[in-house]
Amino acid sequence: MIRKTLSAAIAALFIVSASSAADTLILKGKSGPGKGKHVVIITGDEEYRSEESGPMLGKILSQKHGFDCTVIFSWTDNYIDPNNQKGLRGLKALDSADLMIIGTRFRQPNAEEASHITKFLNAGKPVIGFRTATHAFNGGNKFGEGDGAIGFGAFGRKVLGEQWISHHGGHKREGARGVIEKKNKDHAVLNGVSDVFAPSDVYGVRNLTEADTILLRGAVTKTLDPKSENVAGGKNNPMQALAWLHPYVAPDGKTKGNSFCTTAGASCDFVSEGLRRIVVNATYHLTGLTVPAKADVDYVDPFFPSFYGFIRDKNWFKGLDMQSKDYGLGKTPHAPDPPGSPAWPHRATPKKG
Repeated sequence: MIRKTLSAAIAALFIVSASSAADTLILKGKSGPGKGKHVVIITGDEEYRSEESGPMLGKILSQKHGFDCTVIFSWTDNYIDPNNQKGLRGLKALDSADLMIIGTRFRQPNAEEASHITKFLNAGKPVIGFRTATHAFNGGNKFGEGDGAIGFGAFGRKVLGEQWISHHGGHKREGARGVIEKKNKDHAVLNGVSDVFAPSDVYGVRNLTEADTILLRGAVTKTLDPKSENVAGGKNNPMQALAWLHPYVAPDGKTKGNSFCTTAGASCDFVSEGLRRIVVNATYHLTGLTVPAKADVDYVDPFFPSFYGFIRDKNWFKGLDMQSKDYGLGKTPHAPDPPGSPAWPHRATPKKG
């Protein structure tokens, strides 16, 4: 009996230890309209710091609007590593999700992890994609089988309405200002949305159709200053689409679903209250809830985004040694800007000392 009791105690201790080393960040929803709904936020990109913005959005959605949120990261061994395109862990959380929010770039999930995305899409569940989600996956594998299967490289075009095209604005020189599409100005996803500005540049967009609902256009601005004027000439005539709604067909070739996409979405872009609000609004809209007139999108914890840019140093993320818990409630992580970042003082930064 003593031996059995001791074995049970050791087993229980192992379970507790394993759960404390979870790869995902779980943010339980407080009271709010989203209570009982589950949002999975998938991060993992080499350039735009979705590992910073994903937890921040999850905190807002869970603590201010009631959604249960699970944030997924890309890992190498025992540290978060956005540079590891094969490092996504925890996509099984999608099996119970009502919405997927994704900000990845060129990920190559293994077959087991990818199967959960296929299952999610074949259920016709909604998707929100930001920035590099237009090229979220890469490689020769597919979601699903048969004629309707969606190749990794086709995820953006088929699920979100657009793929990687180009940098339409000057990268790290020209910003993006959201301009409301007049014919859709009364759409609920635009409730309370104004003054959207992103220091990441405008992407080229050319594959949207009449089936898509454009909500914002992206005006190229002269500088990265939110007060900067729009550039003159052909770059803004016409303006590229910056945010839209898209109907998709699932990998089974028959089930239909809906998505929202914005090509803004660098971590520092989310300094813009308007950008945070349009994502929160889209969450309400796509999960069948009434969109608030002006959703509360204030930060739950102080948010100190780093500037965007590739980080070539193979020891950078190993040295940061970030864990999922480091982005949890009450935590305010701050990573250094990538080497060579331009001056961008239009954000809160942690006080020294």
